[in-house]
Amino acid sequence: MTVEIRQLPAGLYFVATPLGAARDITLRALDVLASADVLAAEDTRTLRHLMQLHGIAVGDRPMIAYHDHNGAEVRPRLIRIMQEGKSVAYASEAGTPLVADPGYPLARETVSEGIKVVPVPGPSAVTAALTVAGLPTDRFLFAGFPPAAAGARKSWMAEIARVPATLVIYESPKRINRTLYELCEVAGGERQAAVCRELTKRFEETLRGTLADLAAATAERPPKGEIVLVVDRGREEATEQDMETALRAALEDMSVKDAAAAVAGALGLPKRDVYQAALRLDRGDD
Repeated sequence: MTVEIRQLPAGLYFVATPLGAARDITLRALDVLASADVLAAEDTRTLRHLMQLHGIAVGDRPMIAYHDHNGAEVRPRLIRIMQEGKSVAYASEAGTPLVADPGYPLARETVSEGIKVVPVPGPSAVTAALTVAGLPTDRFLFAGFPPAAAGARKSWMAEIARVPATLVIYESPKRINRTLYELCEVAGGERQAAVCRELTKRFEETLRGTLADLAAATAERPPKGEIVLVVDRGREEATEQDMETALRAALEDMSVKDAAAAVAGALGLPKRDVYQAALRLDRGDD
């Protein structure tokens, strides 16, 4: 493999780095890391080790730590470097920058200064988890990490549980069991989900089942490592008019019992309530 070293135009290059397997990095990412005037990283030790594995020398180029604790102080320095006509490559701890990492304020200020921002795409825990979860991927919501405070967690879960899209949630191994049980209460224990841990690493594992099943499994055997939780989409709550319209159509060629069962299943409504409504419609009651 030959790394291409060339002069990069001034700007900010967001470089996606491997989640675990070092060889998941792209050839273009290696070119950018070899060519950038300045290297910035959420963890400079991790980036330095990755570059060593791929035979890329840091040389005398500055390597600057940029993370949540020093962002306000370091951002102006990085902006000045780019305004001087230099290129800056930024890498998060793992995965794609700006996805649950401190890169967003840097991107926002860089754009506001009229400086070029360039994506160097590659590994992402979000798309990796969606790949193995076995759940719909045509529409999904990356929800990030759940809030820590109990009240905020409950509101947050109630909000995302209603979204008609597959949910992707980051969680720590210490809190995943609590999160699963809380989601059972808010979203329903029968909803399908997958707990994906240590993606692309030696002990990679994906547990699939209902939220209730996964809550029980993680209580019995607490998982270790980095975790991505993927939860099947919720359904928009059906109105009484939705139910009536569906029942009238179903009753044209189905019995009351069968029509009620079909509509209840399709709309996610209580069978007893739908059956009573079907009886009223069958009798012609207003």
